[in-house]
Amino acid sequence: MRRRLRAGPIYRWRFSGRTPDRVLIAPPDLRLADAQIAIEIYHARYPLEGHVVDTGGHSPFLFETPNVKWQAALHGFRWLRHMRASGTELAAANARALVADWMNVNGRRISGLAWDPDVTARRIISWLQHSAVVLQGADYSFYRAFLKSLALQIRYLRTMAPEMPDGEARLRARIALCFAALSLPVAQTTLKGATRNLAAELDRQILPDGGHISRNPGTLMELLADLVPLRYTYSNQAENPPEALIGAVERMLPALRFFRHSEGTLARFNGMGPTIHDRVAAILHHDDTAGEPLLHAPYSGYERMTMAKTIIVADTGTAPPREVSHDAQAGCLSFEMSSGRHQFIVNCGLDKRGADDYRPLARATAGHSTATINDSSSARFQVSARLSRIIGSPIVAGPSQVKCERTDTRQSQGFLASHDGYVSRFGLIHERELSLGGDGSVLQGADRFLRPGGGPVRSGLRVDLRFHIHPDIGIFRDRAEKLVMAARDGEAWTFECRDVAAEVEESIFFAGLGGPKRSCQIVLSFDPVELQEVEWRLVRSSDRR
Repeated sequence: MRRRLRAGPIYRWRFSGRTPDRVLIAPPDLRLADAQIAIEIYHARYPLEGHVVDTGGHSPFLFETPNVKWQAALHGFRWLRHMRASGTELAAANARALVADWMNVNGRRISGLAWDPDVTARRIISWLQHSAVVLQGADYSFYRAFLKSLALQIRYLRTMAPEMPDGEARLRARIALCFAALSLPVAQTTLKGATRNLAAELDRQILPDGGHISRNPGTLMELLADLVPLRYTYSNQAENPPEALIGAVERMLPALRFFRHSEGTLARFNGMGPTIHDRVAAILHHDDTAGEPLLHAPYSGYERMTMAKTIIVADTGTAPPREVSHDAQAGCLSFEMSSGRHQFIVNCGLDKRGADDYRPLARATAGHSTATINDSSSARFQVSARLSRIIGSPIVAGPSQVKCERTDTRQSQGFLASHDGYVSRFGLIHERELSLGGDGSVLQGADRFLRPGGGPVRSGLRVDLRFHIHPDIGIFRDRAEKLVMAARDGEAWTFECRDVAAEVEESIFFAGLGGPKRSCQIVLSFDPVELQEVEWRLVRSSDRR
């Protein structure tokens, strides 16, 4: 209600003011650009958020489509970078025409998705970063109209930022306002205020180990793509970056490396979807330390094990705060395993661009390489369609106590962790112990299901231990009836379990670049009354180097 009041006619007078006379600097943009997309846009085909919309030569800002993600990307103007990559006068003229079109259609009336504060923040950053392309060859009237619209959007965002929901969007708004204060001629007090607000938001949202409060590795990548250029913009304008910005970037870059598998993909936890490898590489190029990532991220709630060419990343944390848990998943104690150029054990990930019907499946515990009890998730989500339109779909209940300790030795790396996500419903604590040894060729695992304080396990329960396999990995049984996971180049891992017969079932991998893909999963099903501990292991069985 406060956001609507601030966007209404009563507050409208606060958005008026002096128009800046020039753009001082165009901040850099680290996001990848493709000149071919500029050609597509010139022909009125807009490939945004995994969907191509052909407007038939009409204004895209008047084109009606039910795809909200596509609309948000359109109004966010990040696609201007493709015009810059094209480097032609035709692309610059097309960029200028589309910006003028937006100002004519949406610039006068502050309403709708185009003026959502998060979309507005993205648009402000994009217009500033690519102002050289937009203003190339522009006449004086367009130049003034561009600056006037930009100033209006900045004043609007400055008013709306305090009322934005917690999380990535609010931090991006503070980043956008700092970009604006550095790129336009403003009073020194304006820059100091924007810097102070950014520092406060960074201190609150970026954890001491470099993770984000949402616990989403993808959020780190998105924020770093704006924070690193912002750090350079301060320096280019002979301004001292705030200590909070320097410290946040220096913590976040190693944290991003923490979640990265050896072939470049980010581990799929708490909302992470497909990884565009070049984007991650472009950001990590600015990591001056370039050292080995940490093994323990206690504030973010993750563990990492790495020996030789084998990497394990595991979720050992509680659910993020409710306000930032709209993409969070019920994957406590799940893990991913990669070896060399291949990922073998994965989580299903989140499909960022596909149908919303997939989201509940991807967020469920069954979509992760961990244990479920009676096919239920270790966390519960807000699923009311009516409430979702207002507050989204946050986690409303989940593990409140997750204990974890490292068990490293000279010959191995490991940890012992447990969570209470199933205690209230089934009276069981799930405890998982992982150990990576044998120079990275053996992963030992043990899963236990214990009553708090001891006592017998109640009847009528079924545990399913799931190990989701990457769709690029084949699976078959060898002569000894053991399950073998094999990559195309010959590297293979054998799954062994003496306690329970392993079965292969179908699965779905939601985080593919081309959309969801069919995959497989190894499942161990048993009654915790009869078997309270299951030991298993993965052994590298062949490797053609």
